[in-house]
Amino acid sequence: MNFYDWLPEINAILNGTAAVLLVIGYILIRNRQREAHRKVMLTAFAVSSVFLACYLLNHYHAGIKYFEGTGLIRTVYLAILGTHTVLAVLVPVLAIISLNRGLSGKIDKHRKIARWTLPIWLYVSVTGVIVYVMLYRM
Repeated sequence: MNFYDWLPEINAILNGTAAVLLVIGYILIRNRQREAHRKVMLTAFAVSSVFLACYLLNHYHAGIKYFEGTGLIRTVYLAILGTHTVLAVLVPVLAIISLNRGLSGKIDKHRKIARWTLPIWLYVSVTGVIVYVMLYRM
């Protein structure tokens, strides 16, 4: 196996890692640990950025992999993939705006957008792992 063959698995690991970091970041801010929250969320953004680079590299190198399942499982896969894809387009924009507002001290504005950013980003990260499992492990 070469490096490119590992990219789907690497991407799943990066998505899973981002999801865990997002949950940790949420717990930290709920416990008023702002500095730790800041560091964890910046790390989540970095992990998601590396994911995006690896994802684009994988699709450039390997093209598109099609789901081979049929029947109900195909319908479930397509529903997950469809919602994942639409929301994934929003994540970089929402994450950058959220980070910008948080880092610049605009906490009220940060909270308003973070309430949308967190669940969308978390959903995209988790469903990214699910898509990987359905494409490569089923």
